Amino acid sequence: MIKSLFSFVFFASLLAPVSAGAANVTAPDALARGVTEEVMQILRTDKDLQAGSQKKARELIENKIAPHFNFNSMTKLALGKNWAAATPDQRKALTEEFRALLVQTYTASLTLFKDQKIEYRPLKVAPDETDVLVRSLVKSSGGGEPVQVDYGMEKTDGGWKVYNVKIGGISLVENYRGTFNTEIQKSGVDGLIKTLRDKNRSLVAQTK
Repeated sequence: MIKSLFSFVFFASLLAPVSAGAANVTAPDALARGVTEEVMQILRTDKDLQAGSQKKARELIENKIAPHFNFNSMTKLALGKNWAAATPDQRKALTEEFRALLVQTYTASLTLFKDQKIEYRPLKVAPDETDVLVRSLVKSSGGGEPVQVDYGMEKTDGGWKVYNVKIGGISLVENYRGTFNTEIQKSGVDGLIKTLRDKNRSLVAQTK
């Protein structure tokens, strides 16, 4: 349940498209609230998603959610000090494989969520700020303690994008760092790329 909650929050509760003009960029918390409502509405009404369609879930992630993440920043954060040792080609490959891993891992869980309620904390953003933390609480319809979810968001040329998510104070992105570091120490950056690629192929095969 916790893993599924992580996956839902990670993909379904974040960013929506922003206006092209910088002066008209919607506040990050307003964007998060808007896309949450849109995604939840789709999950509640799409019969294929309700039936557990992995194809539809992946399409929802790819079309509505993934474009609003900064996967390069996320990969850099997950790699930590190892990012500096990677070549440009290795960084590109790592980002592609990490993106694929995240999408593949969480596609299967997206259809499980229909009745959660997400409350966003008020946020004040100064005009010159480029890095903010959006705070929220996720409440289950079945009761229980709400889960605190914080989103690290940065302003880019394409608008506000997420680069980190913390569940109860634990960073989902940085949580990969230990595993990545171990793999790099054992078989180098290319070894990590191969491990991620093999994992992605396995996940694709499981969802066919």
